[in-house]
Amino acid sequence: MINRTNRYRAAWISDVHLGTRGSNARALLAFLKENEFEMLYIVGDLIDIWSLRRGIYWPQEHNDVIQKVLRKARKGTRIIYIPGNHDEFLASHLGAYGAITIQKHAVHVTADGGRILVLHGHELDTVVQNIKWLALLGDLGYQFLLALNPLVNAVRRVFGLGYWSLSKAVKARVKDAVSFIGAYEDAIVRYAERFNVDGVLCGHIHSSIIRQIGAKTYYNSGDWVENCSALVEHDDGQIELLTNQHVSWLKAIESAKELDEKETERALGENEPRGFSREIIAGRPR
Repeated sequence: MINRTNRYRAAWISDVHLGTRGSNARALLAFLKENEFEMLYIVGDLIDIWSLRRGIYWPQEHNDVIQKVLRKARKGTRIIYIPGNHDEFLASHLGAYGAITIQKHAVHVTADGGRILVLHGHELDTVVQNIKWLALLGDLGYQFLLALNPLVNAVRRVFGLGYWSLSKAVKARVKDAVSFIGAYEDAIVRYAERFNVDGVLCGHIHSSIIRQIGAKTYYNSGDWVENCSALVEHDDGQIELLTNQHVSWLKAIESAKELDEKETERALGENEPRGFSREIIAGRPR
């Protein structure tokens, strides 16, 4: 682990999904320890209430993330919390709480004067807004794919192959999913036009990217389930996308994945189908 502390003017994280087995809380903790920010935007779905309603899962690492965020606020970091669809209960508690402000959306002004609309993005997801039962069903399907990841990778390890995400691969290859992401990004940019901004930043779809769409820049901060990604602003106003492929918390991510795979291997070795079925049912939700 690198001990150097990086300092940024601002940072954006989203879709951590604390309260689920799929959350990479360990990697996020490493990121928060190794980086300091004047302002930290939590762009929705820090806590997954949908999952917690189905059953309580809250290990110490998830509590540590909350404590770390609160500690940063006490030490001077301004925290802007924008609720998403999985933590929508916070939308009824908008307001300032010391250094932490909960608001529906925000307009961030960069060091070089750029204006960026910040929102979680579920507002433009027609399924979430209009067919909530289908959104819940889709969430369960995603959790099932996440639950299969350890089993798939336990088999791959036997053959000397590296980590591979089944859920991420399915999402990338399904034509409808790819089409949805493209349409979603275009809708977000059109929505941002009413705010007189130069760009729009969101989360929600777990697809980290920076790209130009027409006259506006589209930013997606990704997630802390598979991508372990964040957006950061440098002192000159440049915004950079950090992912687990080129940052120092990669070791923490790999360590968490290896531990998960070893647990699955032990379960397979014990030859207890019922126990393994219970683990799959419990799942590794996002």
